[in-house]
Amino acid sequence: MFKMHRLFALTCLALLLGGCSTISSRIEEKSAAFSALDADIQNKIRLGRVEVGYSPDLVYIALGTPDERLTKTSTTGTNETWIYNSYRQEYLGSAHTGYRQYVVIDPKTRQAVVIYEPVYSSVYRDRVDERIRINFKARQVESIEQVKR
Repeated sequence: MFKMHRLFALTCLALLLGGCSTISSRIEEKSAAFSALDADIQNKIRLGRVEVGYSPDLVYIALGTPDERLTKTSTTGTNETWIYNSYRQEYLGSAHTGYRQYVVIDPKTRQAVVIYEPVYSSVYRDRVDERIRINFKARQVESIEQVKR
């Protein structure tokens, strides 16, 4: 039994550590592209900043895998757009979700009395907002569209 718990804990730990994409893991993954950069650009990428002229590898290192990829093919060629979203929950208020039932003894009659109390729960909605849009042309960042809040 102890071995199964230990195996389960180790499996969970491996999944947690292995599934995370961090700036360090992306730098290690694309080490050839990153090490070829000067120190100023390396610092910008470590801070998650992207500039016009960056390659897709540099954008990936700085921001990670995009949430969406759009491809536009026209007579002038193929352009790609990477979209990064932010995710949050928005509080909508509370809603009546049912009743809680209590059984108490009436002190006068000494009989059981059922009391119903309303129950309310908080209601949230998942929100997805576009945070940044990176437009590539000829495998280089052509433009950056970012929401300012």
